[in-house]
Amino acid sequence: MTDKNAISFFQSIRFKSLWINIKEAIGGSDRDFTSDSIGKALLILSIPMVLEMIMESIFAVVDIFFVSKLGADAVATVGITESSMTIVYAIGMGLSTATTALIARRIGEKKAGKAGIIAFQAILSGFIVSILIAIPGIIYAKDFLLLMGASEEMAETGYLFPAIMFGGNAVIMLLFIINAVFRSSGDAAISMRVLIVANLINIVLDPLLIFGIGPFPELGLKGAAVATTIGRAIAVCYQFYLLFNGHKRIRLELDHLKIKLKVMFQLFKLGAGGILQYIIATSSWIALYRIIAILGSEVMAGYTISIRIVVFVLLPSWGLSNAASTLVGQNLGAKQPDRAERTVWITAYANMILLGLVGIVLIIFPEAFIRLFINDPNVISNGAVSLRIISIGFVSYAMGMVMTQAFNGSGDTVTPTRINFFCFWLFEIPLAYLLAIVFDLKIYGISIAIVAAETALTLTAWYFFRKGKWKTVKV
Repeated sequence: MTDKNAISFFQSIRFKSLWINIKEAIGGSDRDFTSDSIGKALLILSIPMVLEMIMESIFAVVDIFFVSKLGADAVATVGITESSMTIVYAIGMGLSTATTALIARRIGEKKAGKAGIIAFQAILSGFIVSILIAIPGIIYAKDFLLLMGASEEMAETGYLFPAIMFGGNAVIMLLFIINAVFRSSGDAAISMRVLIVANLINIVLDPLLIFGIGPFPELGLKGAAVATTIGRAIAVCYQFYLLFNGHKRIRLELDHLKIKLKVMFQLFKLGAGGILQYIIATSSWIALYRIIAILGSEVMAGYTISIRIVVFVLLPSWGLSNAASTLVGQNLGAKQPDRAERTVWITAYANMILLGLVGIVLIIFPEAFIRLFINDPNVISNGAVSLRIISIGFVSYAMGMVMTQAFNGSGDTVTPTRINFFCFWLFEIPLAYLLAIVFDLKIYGISIAIVAAETALTLTAWYFFRKGKWKTVKV
């Protein structure tokens, strides 16, 4: 790799042409991303993908903001439900990963008709899975809250919240999958607009339905679930309208609306790897929280704030990584494996520079960012330690996330799953317990373990990526 590969991305964001590129990225582009400048393709795809991720994160923030006015029990009910909804998110993301790999490959092959067939099979698969989750979710909502440690009173007054969320999980599943259809075809701006619509509706309906403003009924906690579900449902309707009536890269026709068991099996096969990736990563964070709980509430509070800051600043990097995933799939479909590899290296270098600069700021001024959330000196101290140490690994994270998404975009979801299992379950969790509890390094030990595990993931992913087997994956 030469320096030109890293520079090409930044050339596309010169101030002179930046506004033109932003307008094209947000407004939608008809470019052929397998033949255009890689740097410009990355920029145009990554901007709406970053905004899409921000829109998705706003759902939880808005709900908690309004629900917090109802008291601690209501917030706890939302927290319990959301923590358990991660299985829905994991399945949705796993199927989205498979959808991205298959559709990006067909688009690269210039086979939009076959991409439409895959899109319908993905939608049907997600809907079937959502029904299997919805039925027990509705029936056992109250028992679920009790099982998760809620009091009898919380379960009695708040069970409708998980019942509605799990019962309406189809809109979450379909939102993820159909947005993956648009994103992987190159219409990332549509995915962004869909989530803007969903968020605007949720922001308006949340206070109206929770507090009964004007002619609306006062539904309390269940109003938050109803508002979120309606917002997502309308967004899904908008997605279907665009799929059947839009003029984008993928358009569903009546001929596509047939059950193709072979394609559906392929989706589930690829999706299984994606689902396991997210479950492994999510459960490892839960395990870390369990270890941190031993260290006391001040340590946990500081760590929680630092992680929220880290997740927020990583959003642009995930947007870049998702753009790389789409471009890898499309270029492999276009029989351009070398261009696919060059795309990954350019993205990785650009991501390392961007996150590296952010990391330097967080390393130097961690206390200032923690103070934005809390004034407790002990919490600030623990949070600053955690934020400073974790930020040291930003350059490593930048490359690791791009490499992981490159595997996924190629259709190889098994390799990153294995890497996650080794680095998170077999390495990070035992190391965190050893350093934090056995060696009594407390928050220092937890933070060091995170950096060590993420660095191990990056090095392992780099090794397998260089071997190049991902270029020959058939999907």
